[in-house]
Amino acid sequence: MSKQSGRGALAALLSLCCATGALAREEVSFDPSVRPGTIVVVTHERRLYFVTDQGQAIRYPVGVGRAGKQWRGASYVDGKYVNPAWSPPEDVKRDHPEMPDVIPGGSPRNPMGVAALTLAGDQYAIHGTTKAMRRSVGTYASYGCIRMLNEDVTDLYQRVRVGTPVLVMP
Repeated sequence: MSKQSGRGALAALLSLCCATGALAREEVSFDPSVRPGTIVVVTHERRLYFVTDQGQAIRYPVGVGRAGKQWRGASYVDGKYVNPAWSPPEDVKRDHPEMPDVIPGGSPRNPMGVAALTLAGDQYAIHGTTKAMRRSVGTYASYGCIRMLNEDVTDLYQRVRVGTPVLVMP
């Protein structure tokens, strides 16, 4: 199979997933040992869980770090921002030197989308996305951030507070 037909098959699969709701936010059962109010990202599932009650969570599709850009560990939300500006980190600038040093908040080219929850201890965030990058949600696509659909990051933003624990698992 050529690379081109492989891309076409992936696009068709993503379209089917979206049409059937596989990339939709939904309430699910979850590990009852995880405390309500915790965000859990399961990288290999490309899903983020917000634990709402003992044994219950809201599951969101997410884009996660591509090979070599993934991370795991514990952190917490240390900031909440609506329409944040974005400055590309060094590794992004190295791969895309044509990028400006800052993309203003609200710009249709800003990869942070409509909202961001920054994580303590690093340069990562849980954030929305651009219209052009929307198809990357549900894939391994980012430089380490957790990428959500804008409607989902808006929903999560309203549910969490600064200090919310975040666990990222492989």
